[in-house]
Amino acid sequence: MASSTISEKLRKQLAALPARPGVYIMRNAAGEVIYVGKAAKLRDRVRSYFGSPHGLEPKTRALREQVDDFEYIVVSNPGEALLLEATLIKRHQPFFNIRLKDDKRYPYLKIDLQNPWPRVTITRRIENDGARYFGPYASAGSVRAALDLTKKLFPWRSCTKEITGRDPRPCLDYYIKRCIAPCTAYCTKEEYDEVIQQVILFLEGKADDVLRRLRAQMDEAAERLEFERAAQLRDQLRAIERTVERQHVATTRHEDADVFGLARDGDDACVQVFFIRGTQMIGRDSFMLAGVRDESDAAVLANFLLQYYEGAQYTPKLVAVPLEPDDRAAIEALLTEKRGARVEVRVPARGEKRRLVDLAAENAREALALARVRWLADASKTEQALDQLREELSLPAVPRRIECYDNSNIQGASPVSSMVVFVDGRPAPNQYRRFRVKTVQGANDFATMQEVLRRRFGRHARTAAAAAGDEGESTAPAADTWDLPDLVIIDGGKGQLSAAREVMQELGVHHIPVVGLAKRHEEIFVPDDDEPIILPRGSEALFLVQRIRDEAHRFAITFHRQVRGKSSIQSALDTIPGIGPKRKKALLKKFGSVKAIREADVDEIAATVGFTRALAERVKAEL
Repeated sequence: MASSTISEKLRKQLAALPARPGVYIMRNAAGEVIYVGKAAKLRDRVRSYFGSPHGLEPKTRALREQVDDFEYIVVSNPGEALLLEATLIKRHQPFFNIRLKDDKRYPYLKIDLQNPWPRVTITRRIENDGARYFGPYASAGSVRAALDLTKKLFPWRSCTKEITGRDPRPCLDYYIKRCIAPCTAYCTKEEYDEVIQQVILFLEGKADDVLRRLRAQMDEAAERLEFERAAQLRDQLRAIERTVERQHVATTRHEDADVFGLARDGDDACVQVFFIRGTQMIGRDSFMLAGVRDESDAAVLANFLLQYYEGAQYTPKLVAVPLEPDDRAAIEALLTEKRGARVEVRVPARGEKRRLVDLAAENAREALALARVRWLADASKTEQALDQLREELSLPAVPRRIECYDNSNIQGASPVSSMVVFVDGRPAPNQYRRFRVKTVQGANDFATMQEVLRRRFGRHARTAAAAAGDEGESTAPAADTWDLPDLVIIDGGKGQLSAAREVMQELGVHHIPVVGLAKRHEEIFVPDDDEPIILPRGSEALFLVQRIRDEAHRFAITFHRQVRGKSSIQSALDTIPGIGPKRKKALLKKFGSVKAIREADVDEIAATVGFTRALAERVKAEL
């Protein structure tokens, strides 16, 4: 949508925007919230979406094409805008935002201190009711494990009965030392409150304080000759000590820190967090994010931190991260306000904390890979995905064998292509193939795709021709042992699809369904139809297609790096006097490519950080 085609409604809304901090909410024609953003000045930020498209990133251009309406909320300062943005993203889960996966609330442990005999329970709702909350936890499994551990170590009551102290006998939990039986008045209110206080300290990561209190109670019981009570406390002490010893020794110094690691794969990301209290890692958790494609690592990390701490019930002194997040100062200010004391967001360069950050990143990569493997291992989901794909694409049969092709090069250098194969919805790595491009010079995506498809399906054509020879004629063994696919996916849009169809018709395999998958909004282009197919958001079919495309991209990139080796990649910007690494990075971050810079006007280039008009004119002249 060019600037001249903006609707009159949007034009009037843009003219009325205030020059104040706030949050803007963009909706599509169906009224769905598709993006939530923050701004130090609403007028400047929102208008930037509807100016010249040349300086916009692909994701922003795609967003602009879908915007039908927007609203905004004015706030007092940019810090409030940052917090409100995170809250609205969690509430609406907009498609174009980076967002924590799942619309559900994350689980917490709750201790209802308003109840005279509190229990530890699991909840997904935080209320201002005087209770203590611990979390969030990433899954029901992790919060259940934490609940089971506290029950094993501390004898709080798990029953829901009314406590009167007049029950004739205690339940089994008392005899296996999992409860001190307030129902039968075997303990006092003060003794039960001490148990709950120990649970709270343990969940806060203050195991040393718990051990110190238990030792004091054990010594006191021994002095009073209450040897059975002292023995129970001794056993509890040993159980907690064994639990603490099994936790990783994190640092040699006492710390109060959350350590984060980040891993990405296609449109998904995983953040692993280590909870460091004292010298111990008292726990860890993994959180999955969606909508990260085309976003920088700094933006992904910033969005996660805001959404995570918006619901977290404890904020540590130190937040250790692998790289500096966007809006770092504002995030520090928000966390400091939430904690009521100074909070530092730091990128450790060396030492123990750097080691922990690297370890968290390694665990994040493993968790992300495991999440993908679990999905693929679920037979019912893969069958559902294949059935949905057949129905949505109007295929003649369920696509048991799917082949996907992707090209990789940098400004035409070292061009390669990949073919990945999925059989029954699962990857078949032994059937993957890699192609060095032989006949195409420069960055010609269409010609590259045609060469690769000719080489792949040419094998089948030669085999078919040999099989069609005279019966009495001796023929060589079949050259093609590759099965024909039920569906071919080309990474690209209409142009790539047309180029692929031309080759497949030429080689006599035009009966094989072929589609183009555009990265922009996961649009699927099919032959003889101008309108793309949009698979339902959140559907199993969409996840499978994304997984196949991401695997083809990964395989192509890996091969390209091998081919390219250690050869240096020179950009057209490298030859321009006055353009060093920082200015080059600033230009590419803003415009996305040399082509987009070439198409931009001088004023847009001059507005880039670190540029003057004279330097911008030089860039235009050189390009």
